[in-house]
Amino acid sequence: MKLSMNKLDLDYQALLQDILDNGVEKKDRTGVGTRSIFGYTIRHNMREGFPLLTTKKMYWKGIVTELLWFLRGDTNIKYLVDNDCHIWDGDAYKNYWFNWRPMLEDCGKDLTPYTQEEFINRIKTDDEFANKWGELGPIYGKQWRSWEAKLGYMGSARYDQIIDQISTLINDLKTNPDSRRLMVNAWNVGELKDMVLPPCHYGFQVYTRELATKDRLKILIDRCSDIDYKQGLEEAFNDWHNPKWAHGVFETEMDDAEIPTRAISLMWNQRSVDVGLGLPFNVASYALLLEILAKITNMVPDQLIGSLGDTHLYNNHIELVKEQIDREPFELPTLKIEKTNEFWNGFDVSMFTHLDVNDFTVENYQSHPTIKLPLSN
Repeated sequence: MKLSMNKLDLDYQALLQDILDNGVEKKDRTGVGTRSIFGYTIRHNMREGFPLLTTKKMYWKGIVTELLWFLRGDTNIKYLVDNDCHIWDGDAYKNYWFNWRPMLEDCGKDLTPYTQEEFINRIKTDDEFANKWGELGPIYGKQWRSWEAKLGYMGSARYDQIIDQISTLINDLKTNPDSRRLMVNAWNVGELKDMVLPPCHYGFQVYTRELATKDRLKILIDRCSDIDYKQGLEEAFNDWHNPKWAHGVFETEMDDAEIPTRAISLMWNQRSVDVGLGLPFNVASYALLLEILAKITNMVPDQLIGSLGDTHLYNNHIELVKEQIDREPFELPTLKIEKTNEFWNGFDVSMFTHLDVNDFTVENYQSHPTIKLPLSN
């Protein structure tokens, strides 16, 4: 019987078991085949810890690197490769393999394609080659930061608009936080044909709520380093309804300490979910995005929700994940963000280039060993 307070790993193990027990066999584009269920929701309370699975060791550096790549608006694997993140190598190489013959004919070279290892080495060392063959098309970063709206004609000239959805989201969170339109979409039907892979997680929505005074006081207590002052705050918190406490005083103190007034939640939607390999990555990635948005807007991370469509295990993952189901979870880690409040208070989207993987660390992360699952491209 699992007694861990880590509900995330327990929910994930339950999902694995559900697919094993109730999934149907389906063919897929990779030829590997899957066992699949349709429609599943996974939910995590961010106050319970950062949702990085502990029943297997997770590739934290890759999670951070890919998200920063999205937020920069980048769609070329050069940034990923330079930062030793290789999760998109196979997609870029597949695109190269499909198109290599015309390229080599143009160059008058022997018609022998590079191996994937040679291909990635050229991406690292040859900027011209990387610009051409490292490009993945208008995938996540393009849609998040540079969605092209075809608005029509002004006279004989075409009038288009480039929409930065992340910039718009941040602005709306600051100016209209109760909006029901706090959304970012990557499923641009007009550009799907130009992408090496249509988005699996195709959109997300953000939701905020006001924090009660007592909720804000708890945050102040957690951040307080003065022991005597902290004890006084805890006494007020535990005896909240006693009329001797002037709650208005706490409001002033919390405002002076820049304690957030709102909590922020995020729900992402995913059409296709590789549960063994991709889903743990997606959960942590969107949790990190939620933490970043919370920092930028001075809010508290609240609920993380995944709304999952075709939720499947690849057939060559099934025996490997059975081991993970039997593992006892450890407690979840906590996230530490190195950038100061001054950085976040003055943040604009151009500053995503000032963030790197070392700005985000997970503390007290204890996990079982890695389970090496093959990637199906």
